[in-house]
Amino acid sequence: MKYLLCLTISFFGLITCLAQTPVSPLKVEQLRTEYKTNPVGIDVTSPRFSWKLSSTERNVMQASYQIIVSSAELFKPKTIIWDSGNIISDISHLIDYQGTNLQSRKRYFWKVIVRDNRNNTAESAINYFETGMLNVSDWTAKWIEPEREIDITASQPSPVVRKIFVAKPKIVSARLYVTSRGLNELEINGQRVGQDVLSPGWTAYQSRIQCFSYDVTNLVKTGANAIGVTLGDGWYRGFLAWEKNRNVYGQKLALLAQLHIVYSNGKEDIIGTDESWRANNNGPIRLSDIYNGESYDARLSNAAWSQAEFADTTAWWPAKLGDYPKNNLIAPAGPPVRRIEEIKPIKIIKTPSGETVLDFGQNMVGWVRFRVKGEAGQTVKINHAEVLDQKGNFYVANLRAAKVEINYTLKGGEVETYEPHFTFMGFQYIKLTNWPTEPSLDDFVGVVVHSDMPVSGTFECSKPLINQLQHNIVWGQKGNFVDVPTDCPQRDERLGWTGDAQAFARTATFNKDVAGFFTKWLADVAIDQKANGAVPWVVPDVLKNGQPSSGWSDVATIIPTDMYQVYGDKRLLAAQYESMKKWVGYIKTNSSGNLWRTGFHFGDWLSYRGSNLQMGEPTTDNDFIASAFYAYSAKLTSQAALTLGKTMEALEYSELYDKIKKAFNQEFVSPAGRLVCNTQTAYVLALHFDLFPENLRLQAVERLVKDIKDHKNHLTTGFLGTPYLCHVLTRFGKNDVAYELLNQETYPSWLYPVKMGATTIWERWDGIKPDGSFQDAGMNSYNHYAYGAIGDWMYQHIAGIDWAEPGFKKVRIAPKPGGGITSANGSYESPFGTIVSSWSMAGSQIKISVTIPANSSAQIILPNATPAQVTQLANAQNLKVVNGKIEVGSGIYEFVY
Repeated sequence: MKYLLCLTISFFGLITCLAQTPVSPLKVEQLRTEYKTNPVGIDVTSPRFSWKLSSTERNVMQASYQIIVSSAELFKPKTIIWDSGNIISDISHLIDYQGTNLQSRKRYFWKVIVRDNRNNTAESAINYFETGMLNVSDWTAKWIEPEREIDITASQPSPVVRKIFVAKPKIVSARLYVTSRGLNELEINGQRVGQDVLSPGWTAYQSRIQCFSYDVTNLVKTGANAIGVTLGDGWYRGFLAWEKNRNVYGQKLALLAQLHIVYSNGKEDIIGTDESWRANNNGPIRLSDIYNGESYDARLSNAAWSQAEFADTTAWWPAKLGDYPKNNLIAPAGPPVRRIEEIKPIKIIKTPSGETVLDFGQNMVGWVRFRVKGEAGQTVKINHAEVLDQKGNFYVANLRAAKVEINYTLKGGEVETYEPHFTFMGFQYIKLTNWPTEPSLDDFVGVVVHSDMPVSGTFECSKPLINQLQHNIVWGQKGNFVDVPTDCPQRDERLGWTGDAQAFARTATFNKDVAGFFTKWLADVAIDQKANGAVPWVVPDVLKNGQPSSGWSDVATIIPTDMYQVYGDKRLLAAQYESMKKWVGYIKTNSSGNLWRTGFHFGDWLSYRGSNLQMGEPTTDNDFIASAFYAYSAKLTSQAALTLGKTMEALEYSELYDKIKKAFNQEFVSPAGRLVCNTQTAYVLALHFDLFPENLRLQAVERLVKDIKDHKNHLTTGFLGTPYLCHVLTRFGKNDVAYELLNQETYPSWLYPVKMGATTIWERWDGIKPDGSFQDAGMNSYNHYAYGAIGDWMYQHIAGIDWAEPGFKKVRIAPKPGGGITSANGSYESPFGTIVSSWSMAGSQIKISVTIPANSSAQIILPNATPAQVTQLANAQNLKVVNGKIEVGSGIYEFVY
């Protein structure tokens, strides 16, 4: 134990020791409940607790913990509802609450006391979690519909509803619980409630809708108050997919809200939506739509409409009651969508066509906040685009039917400030039309909007082009993680394509903490899965075509596996396990001879199509791909069953995998190891899924390398082959080839778009051709994250960070320098703390620095080190070597050789 310096002072014979308190080198930090810090409104009746340890010492492991949960902040004996007691365990992540039943709308406080393996103890600060509406009976509010007659074929003005209420003195707390069919924005006494946008998000609305909880204590005042809510079409009834498809979930907007005010005497007032709420559809938002943008008439705005002093006129009417269930309301498992950051435009362009265009320098997702001054009734327009054409003119053909425009009618007089409410755009450029004055860069701000996911990883290296690629990957994730993992954020699509999500999920975990994000979305995958086990192309399933596709529908097995490996979340794996089984069962029913050769498949989507007739078209047959993914899903389901303790089912799916593998080899593999599909993707899938007999694997690797060399060190893979390509090469000793692909700067390659000025990942390898012309405008997104799946290889093999045990309880540090890169730095915020792997080369010397967080351990594999060097370096720091790997506990380590 360490002690503070005891300072002795002699003064008139008095001796005082200022401090003798022992200071523990151990700290307990970052307390989380269900992946969230101090959440309000959860509905998990057995929430899980997590924390992280930090210590100034090495090799620190948790020896025991004690969790205490109290119904009051003072932790008096009569308020404690669960005391775990001293538990001998090193588990500090996702520990189940096991106390008495939790009550609705109640705040609970918790703390943890930890002892480490050096007998240091530490007590955490006090955190809290607050339950929401746990029971349907908690709702006294009623669903209300604010609209009268509407044209269901077109976007309608955004209706507004309001309610005046009186609050008594001595308010202790106020909570607002709200959801809607359609999007909502809330105000109390003229002040915005919360920071969330596009609420209540997008779920399988027919089965569940998210209900948000807000602490509004600081907004409610003694006396008269008013609450106002604006509703928008959003995903609920706005345009979705194609061919003017709308009203997917319903034709009428509806609101359900309940405000609880608690006073110092313990009494409570409840204000809920009912017929007494007043409605109006003559508000300033004349049109709002996810695809088409927003039209706003500032002449109809009145800042007082959500204040008690505002007088309802005959233009307002009593809201109608709506007949909708309340038993399908859920608290959000994932993060809300919010304004995350702001970008200033970098220049104003006068295009050859005479257009006034602003360039934000970054393809982003969100909207523009602007200032404008002009005459009342004048309408200004903003259009959005990702790129300029060959001549430098504004280009919107790739947006297809989506208008993505803002029309703002001025109130007149002073400078007016506006930003949209119920839409979002993907853009780098905006075009101004009918602007009353010469625009200034200072009058425009790009507001970046996405799910509020904490940053989990950082990566950089000595090559600027690769750093820009990493930048593009991260921005592609930001722009397409807007409550669901979408394919693209700009055209008339923006759907939760399952193939894109499964390809990118592992990379997503390195860049952002997506545990809650995917927990929420995977539940919708299971809900929208058909009774026969088929998994739709998009989730939420707005296409409703009932068809699955290999590689897309395998999202049901791949992402739950990824999430378990990264976060060690058995509860999530258990929740998705039946969905995994149903999907494999669907394929089994529709296969013959243990091969899947029926149905529709997207195949290796957007793979490279060459023009060299001698090389042939690198096309991978759909039945090959389908059967390969069938095997992979069976294998992953077997692994999940084993993890969950279902040994007999694990054996069943393992045997199924073996049968598929045998049939696969009989059908698609020659005795010499040649595949019937001589493509990079074919070899990559067969190798990554372990479908080759072991004696044929190296031959297959050589054939893969030959194909890459025949294409002059270019890839030819599409959405399904690309994520695994470099992993396979590295796994089988061809790391140099993987680097050659990564460093390739000409089409098709990862760096070609970077060289062409991309700031996000493109949908196609050649979205912009070398001559500046565009690919097919019918499908050419410049913000499509699927090919960004190379990111996890960069983290795992350039920086060298990966898990050795699920949840990063044990870390694997194994950087593999190459490709002319002379240094790399990677960090990852694991469930146990920050992992760092940094290396640099100078001449023949390499320096590697590693940080392993407390309560975890690591194996370090030093690149290109001889056994003698490994032993010498380990002995110098008193470290253990096992099978050529240096085994370490927590701490900071440095190796120079």
